Amino acid sequence: MALRVGLIGLGIMGSAYASHLIEAGFPLIAFDVDSAALERARTRGARAAGSSKEVAASSDVVITALASIRAVDEAVFGRDGLAAGARNGLIVLDAGTFSLEVKERVRDGLAAHGALVLDTPVSGTGSQAHVRDLVFFASGDRQAFERARPVLEALGREVRYVGEFGNGSKLKYIANLLVTIHNLSTAEAIVLAEKAGIDADTVLDVLSDSAAASRMLQIRGPMMAARCYEPATMKVEVYQKDIEIIDSFAKSLSCPTPLFSASIPFYTRALSEGRGKQDTASIVSVLRETAGLPAD
Repeated sequence: MALRVGLIGLGIMGSAYASHLIEAGFPLIAFDVDSAALERARTRGARAAGSSKEVAASSDVVITALASIRAVDEAVFGRDGLAAGARNGLIVLDAGTFSLEVKERVRDGLAAHGALVLDTPVSGTGSQAHVRDLVFFASGDRQAFERARPVLEALGREVRYVGEFGNGSKLKYIANLLVTIHNLSTAEAIVLAEKAGIDADTVLDVLSDSAAASRMLQIRGPMMAARCYEPATMKVEVYQKDIEIIDSFAKSLSCPTPLFSASIPFYTRALSEGRGKQDTASIVSVLRETAGLPAD
């Protein structure tokens, strides 16, 4: 019998998860506070739940795809949250990017109700999620992971078990440190090319097959070249949370991160310029303005 899967959060990532789970044949029950998002999932074949509690009570495995601590607190510990519907044997896959303290609070809170939480953050953007080009970093109880593995495999191209609870998040912080730098370096290269009189599309075509290639050049380079930052695959305002988590994590270990630290002001400026809803590719606009090029 197929695992009954629950999904809480139908934003950029969660909506893609819903489609893939339905296509893979999993009985899916979903919930989101956004009724429109929930209705879209229902029309694709999901059962629409009235609360996170209902999702927990009707599932073998639940995925949480939430973007803020406030959303986590409500979805997990609210009056009609996961904890209220959890039971022995329920497996919860926490796919969000949060501090270790938040992850551990969710794990411990649901453990008190018999549920097992796995720390399973994901590496990839919203556009990658839609084509299953994601990598999951799963950590926690190995037996629970093996039971839930088919669910994660339906969502991405690779699922990696990385050991004890929290290792998944640590790897996600490190991965996003590189994403932060590579996104800015892509913007830097495109703006330098424009200043040099070289067409941005030519830059992407030539460099994508060179030693300078990167996933950010491949994924966000076209957005930067087209000066089109919506719909966002990762919003600037949401990514600020990830930047703060990485910065705090590195400082807690007294580990220098000079390139990452130098990147932060460009994201902050993009946010201050009203680009919060735009994709993080929009930081190229900050560099264009600094370089004296026409603003987007």
